[in-house]
Amino acid sequence: MNGSLSISDLLTPDTIRVGMPGGEKRDVLNAVIDLLEGEEAVTDFGRVRRDVFAREQQMSTGVGMGLALPHARSAAVTDTLAAFATTSSDVPFGAMDGQPVRMLFLLVGPENERGRHIHLLGRISRLMNRAAFRKSLLAAATPDEALTLFRNAEAEFAA
Repeated sequence: MNGSLSISDLLTPDTIRVGMPGGEKRDVLNAVIDLLEGEEAVTDFGRVRRDVFAREQQMSTGVGMGLALPHARSAAVTDTLAAFATTSSDVPFGAMDGQPVRMLFLLVGPENERGRHIHLLGRISRLMNRAAFRKSLLAAATPDEALTLFRNAEAEFAA
């Protein structure tokens, strides 16, 4: 089990996309979920997709400031997984502030890890609250660059 509460430790270049096409919320959300396909901790990929969409139906995970935090706890994963994407154009997401989304951070964790899941969502929210960080993520040209930005921001946060 990955005991880390570091956001950057949950991401890899394979689970990050930059400049992904925008479009309809459903299509963009599916594309971000697709980044988790083939991950070792996924036992039933279809169920992960259903669980994320079921959570999204309860209430939009568009949190504002151009960010969506789609997330779910799922019996179809054995460890916490994350994916991140920026889009090349605005995505209408039903965000709380009425603004479109250009960044999506997906978090999927085991059903029995509620506390860890909530802690990680809070950590992501705190990082993403910083306007300069959001701007730098939108400007990232590669997944590696985005991952480095997450690592550096977390290091600054911890200092």
